[in-house]
Amino acid sequence: MMIPMSKPKAFYIILAAIGFSVMSCSDTKKTTSPQMAISERPQKKATPKTKLSEAFKNYWYSGEAEITSYRLEQARYGELREGTAVLVFVTEDFLPEVQVKADHYSENNIRVLKLNATKNFNTGIYPYSIMESTFYPVADNQHALKITNSVQEWCGQTYMQLNNRDRFEIQSHSYFQHSADQTFAVDKALTENELWAKLRINPKKLLVGPISIVPSLEYLRLNHEDVKAYDALATLDEGSYTLSYNTLNRTLKINFNPNFPYDILGWEETTVYGKGADTKTLTTKATKLETLKTDYWNKKSKTDESLRETLKLP
Repeated sequence: MMIPMSKPKAFYIILAAIGFSVMSCSDTKKTTSPQMAISERPQKKATPKTKLSEAFKNYWYSGEAEITSYRLEQARYGELREGTAVLVFVTEDFLPEVQVKADHYSENNIRVLKLNATKNFNTGIYPYSIMESTFYPVADNQHALKITNSVQEWCGQTYMQLNNRDRFEIQSHSYFQHSADQTFAVDKALTENELWAKLRINPKKLLVGPISIVPSLEYLRLNHEDVKAYDALATLDEGSYTLSYNTLNRTLKINFNPNFPYDILGWEETTVYGKGADTKTLTTKATKLETLKTDYWNKKSKTDESLRETLKLP
């Protein structure tokens, strides 16, 4: 004889069955949704980090910067101008989100090889001062995290900044009406600015053949070209790396020591200016003067001015 089940007990059994059913649906979703997400949005594998040699660590993690001075012949306004250039390479910790130098160490920081490149020359009565900063991960497995360019001369000043996020985010400020304040984004690509740091880490990893590359912010600014990637042909020889931009009528050749620390001996930038009868080809040249390894940020007293004489700088 079947004993009737009390109402409360039957109610709890029904609730348990419903709960099991809900849990089963929930578990099924947890199992399948990641697979669906992967199939819908393929995850890009991270490029392996470059294994740094002990020589690299000893040279770049010594608490000093490498400062190299150059005699400069700069093409501007259809003529060559005499001046000086300086390349300052130093490693530092970088905040990946804010994209500025970190004040304190954290395992989440990104170690970068920073390049501050400066040029100083005169155009007639008034001076030009140009500076570019590039922050490139020593892991050598992604594009520069940040690039900036500023130009100061008596007409005014300009500033451009590129931040590497989902795309390349660009901020541009200028005293020229046609390029005043702008904010825009472009697709990611290899950048000319990062090549100088990439070369110092491992020149054998430089790309060769037909490539798509964003020219230096300095070139784009001085020549009022669009910020985007252009087609170029890259060649790597023993101690030199050359980029040829057909559409820009421009060639850049970087000469470097083929042995570690791959120091940059100089460069040549040849550009065709003008059209028709006014066409003129000029070559900017930089020739190495001296190199100094020092913690320059601590060399700020009047007695340290003699170090500029060591670098043969005015």
